Amino acid sequence: MCEGDATSGVSWKGTVRLNLLAPDSWLAGLLLRKFVLLSTIARPGALCLGNNYVVKKTLKPITLKEFAAILELSQSTVSRIINGAGGAHRIAEETQQRVLHAAALYGYTANSVARSLRQKRSYTIGVIVPEISDGYSTAVLSGIEDELLKDGFFYFVVSHRHRAELLEGYPRMMLARSVEGIIAVDSLIEEELPVPLVSVSGHKSREGVINIELHHEQAAHLALSHLQTLGHKRIAFIKGQAFSSDTNLRWQAIVEVARSLGIAVDPRLVVQLQSPEPGPGPGIEITRELLGTGQPFTAIFAFNDLTAIGAIVALKEAGLRVPKDVSVLGFDDVLAGATNNPPLTTIHQPLRGMGQAAASTLLGLIRDDIPHPHPAVITVYPRLVVRKSTGHATTQTAPHHGQADD
Repeated sequence: MCEGDATSGVSWKGTVRLNLLAPDSWLAGLLLRKFVLLSTIARPGALCLGNNYVVKKTLKPITLKEFAAILELSQSTVSRIINGAGGAHRIAEETQQRVLHAAALYGYTANSVARSLRQKRSYTIGVIVPEISDGYSTAVLSGIEDELLKDGFFYFVVSHRHRAELLEGYPRMMLARSVEGIIAVDSLIEEELPVPLVSVSGHKSREGVINIELHHEQAAHLALSHLQTLGHKRIAFIKGQAFSSDTNLRWQAIVEVARSLGIAVDPRLVVQLQSPEPGPGPGIEITRELLGTGQPFTAIFAFNDLTAIGAIVALKEAGLRVPKDVSVLGFDDVLAGATNNPPLTTIHQPLRGMGQAAASTLLGLIRDDIPHPHPAVITVYPRLVVRKSTGHATTQTAPHHGQADD
């Protein structure tokens, strides 16, 4: 009978059971060759070797030195693979998989606390967004995560909900938690910081801050040219909230491009979002207000996709058909737009790519890999995505209360 059974009084808590899949498998061979070493690592208790290999005791944490010895690899090779840098150091994929499988088997993980203390680094990034639940922020965050995971960085996210005291206090809280850098998404950080700062859609030039910005003039040209080609002359515009860093720059671009294309911008057809709430609600509210003016229009160019989705809801409530009576054009190309009814024509803003650019730029600043002087702006470019919410202008212009399509 093996030690550790019911009669020996040894606890079975934390039992690790290893099935040897095949006698000639590398894993089986590794376990058999390292039987003696394992027995020295385990706390006192029996080891049984038969059809199954069982350690009937909780194992003490295995060290990097011991783990590397078991695998017959150097400690640096194992460390790089465990920390997700195997590809960067051109370590063979087979070796990486062998190490990762063995790590799962032994419960070995990198000691990030020890690494941070040894190198005096936290490998942590702070991300500040206005609102986590909207499509814009989540798409940017997805891109940020793509890049940080490649380099073994941890990140945490805070949302300020457009509250000045939170926007002011969050950077300090992040610094107190030893972040190595901060990414601000559509959030203006006024305070000078002792760590690198990258801004997504910040639009304020400041020493030491790199901004990731969309080419708004090109975006406006794509949108207005599309509507003009479809015959729209009476276009209503929904501007963004005053607190959004994109609002003024985008509106300036729209006005300039409209002038160059010969499209009249009627001030009576220009409205601005007021509510800070996420989702389509503000779009519904402002479109009802627009319809209430009694001014005719054949198209709406909305500040973002969620506003456009809200506009479609309000138009249908008023008995108007999209796009037969009114065309609606969004901005951002969030996931909800593609599944809307009708699917939304929009300006694709490469939000995920902007997040990736922000993260890779920040990591470059942390490592001092970006040549001086640092660029003030990194520009990304939009494209038009045509779906079903825009069509040819009709002679009947809104507001007109008819029968909406189901």
